[in-house]
Amino acid sequence: MTRILVIEDDSLVSRTISTHLKKKGYEVALAETGEEGLEQYRNFQPDLVLLDIKLPDINGLEVLRRIKLEDKTAAVVVMTAFDDMKTTVEAIKSGAFEYLVKPLDYLELDLTLDKAFQLKALEEKVSYLIEEKQKEYQIDNIIGRSPQMREVFKMIGSVANTRANVLIQGESGTGKELVAKAIHYNSPFRDEPFIVINCSAISDTLLESELFGHVKGAFTDAVTETRGKFEIAGKGTLFLDEIGDISPNLQSKLLRVIETRDFMKVGGEKILKTEARIIAATNHDLKELVAQGKFREDLYYRLKVVEINLPPLRERREDIPDLVAYLLEKINRELKKNVRKVPSEVMEYLMTRPWKGNVRELENALTRAVILAKGDVILKEHLPFEPSPPQVQERVIVPRELVPLWEVEKRYIQYVLEATKGSKTKACQILEISRPTLDKKIKDYNLKVETSD
Repeated sequence: MTRILVIEDDSLVSRTISTHLKKKGYEVALAETGEEGLEQYRNFQPDLVLLDIKLPDINGLEVLRRIKLEDKTAAVVVMTAFDDMKTTVEAIKSGAFEYLVKPLDYLELDLTLDKAFQLKALEEKVSYLIEEKQKEYQIDNIIGRSPQMREVFKMIGSVANTRANVLIQGESGTGKELVAKAIHYNSPFRDEPFIVINCSAISDTLLESELFGHVKGAFTDAVTETRGKFEIAGKGTLFLDEIGDISPNLQSKLLRVIETRDFMKVGGEKILKTEARIIAATNHDLKELVAQGKFREDLYYRLKVVEINLPPLRERREDIPDLVAYLLEKINRELKKNVRKVPSEVMEYLMTRPWKGNVRELENALTRAVILAKGDVILKEHLPFEPSPPQVQERVIVPRELVPLWEVEKRYIQYVLEATKGSKTKACQILEISRPTLDKKIKDYNLKVETSD
């Protein structure tokens, strides 16, 4: 039952309000002084407080401030017989939800209570969703017990409380963005924005505008002034994914921002400051790109103040059972299903796959299996894999001993026929010979051909 505390020194008024509220189904507690009201607030723990301004011991506004100190989310509706602007302003500034004038209009009171409880429910829901979202990026939710992942956890813990730039390197699908979010949401600036930019998905001109913003008329489509991601990020984190794909021109501008902590909008003249932390990620070997002259060495060292290398899934197969359990929990929650059983032969199969797409590929495979499952068990046939083709025994096409040219030709044609599974059409295309010529050589060399076409 929803509880309401009424703090009102006039016993007739408080009893009248109490009777009305009880008829509406509320549980009601009464207090006649400010101190009694504060004590009742702690003991009764109401969902809402109806508070009179004029009390015999302490001012109602002081009671409001003390309640807000104890619980900043408390819903307090102020009542007074004195309708003056100064008191109204003070009450709202101190955190009152609404300000009602006595004698009370009970229809207005009911509407105010409904609105207050709806808003409170919405705030609680939003707070819950934010909490749940942040839980996704706690270190506990990055799964792995392998030595490589333990090193990653240590690095996240070490760097989270600093403002140092971080470079995350790893293959596609290893969870670079997840690690970046774990760093951000475990930092003192977790309530600041976390902004993601995929550098490979945006053209160079647009990327510069995305990062720094632009003024009106800076280019053809710049009809209004926009804020860039550096400005929006504030003291938060700017995550630059696929940093290895940005142009030399943009590399120079990014280096300047990192060094000076200031920038200008595209087409602008005003210098703006940034306090954002930069976390960059790439699936390229940036050191190799530096050696090839494709990436600035000074920018590379500015970005990799702290470097985190994420291992591919094939190098930490011991983590797959824990990952499967975690991902199935997540997938079932999203799809509102209950498919959680994984037979030992299916788990063994999952642990032997190459996982070129890493954790992302594993998650997609499990999602498909959950969708197709008829019961609560993951079956092998529901996993999106073709059986591995039989390994063709490796052979030396060009023999080590010296042999006639026709012998080399014979071996190579046989090799192509086996590779194309007997498809003469494909073999002709690869060998760049006609079909009659291929048929003649098959006959002359007595070659074996699988029936295909």
